[in-house]
Amino acid sequence: MKNRDCSIQETSNIKTPISSEVIENPWRKLRQFTDARIGLGRTGVSLPTHEMLAFQIAHAEAKDAVHLPLDVMALEPQLQSLQSFTEAPLCVLHSRAIDRFDYLQRPDLGRRLDENSQKKLEALTESSATEYDLAIVVVDGLSSKAVQQNVMPFMETLLNDLTEDPALNDICLAPFSVVQQGRVAIGDEIGELLKAEMVIVLIGERPGLSSPDSLGLYLTWHPKVGRHDAERNCISNIRPSGLSYREASQKTLYLIRESRRLKLSGVNLKDRSHEKTISRETNEKNFLIE
Repeated sequence: MKNRDCSIQETSNIKTPISSEVIENPWRKLRQFTDARIGLGRTGVSLPTHEMLAFQIAHAEAKDAVHLPLDVMALEPQLQSLQSFTEAPLCVLHSRAIDRFDYLQRPDLGRRLDENSQKKLEALTESSATEYDLAIVVVDGLSSKAVQQNVMPFMETLLNDLTEDPALNDICLAPFSVVQQGRVAIGDEIGELLKAEMVIVLIGERPGLSSPDSLGLYLTWHPKVGRHDAERNCISNIRPSGLSYREASQKTLYLIRESRRLKLSGVNLKDRSHEKTISRETNEKNFLIE
């Protein structure tokens, strides 16, 4: 049975219901492959009511993802449960953006630590002579929902895979960091202060109307203030409905191995983790010269 939208037409004092059919779009069958809003159909010249309501709900969820603060109190004990992977305590840090309004209006302030956070990391490195191979930084970014829902299951998968990888199981991890009101580049300063060989930033990505919970990962070799985006590698859309935690973890391990081998990151480091080598017989003969 076809969906129907009903409207009411007034004629004098009599109200008569008028039904109009929802005209289906043949592209709708492609919705099984994507969350994109395609093949919505129409009622007359308008969208069907249920599609308009779904759009409004998605828009509200995207706005909430941007404006809702990260629940650090809930996230902190979860990250501390991973302390077996690193000896140092968790660092809770803050950018130079005072609040969310400041953060959205001044992206530059979200790229640098405030004075108290700088001193906290400087004191940590002064009391330890350990040389770290990798620093992992969790940043709220533009979607606290993405961080709240995806950081823990992804980090558990990544850290377990690290210990099982023979080339990386001896890697020395810096203290985990959580940053409020932060941007991607804030990981450069944290990695530099911790004197880490490379840094991974896990951050809430800009929410879309079908993906308010997308987590992004950025890897930078030899992090320091002033690095450009072209000097990072990105893995995007880490979430149950996007790139799975296992697949994202395997891609991350590949980038870590290659970054350490080549001593670089960014546009000169290509993600070829999905490629397969096709063997070819070498005893083939050319029929033209047989």
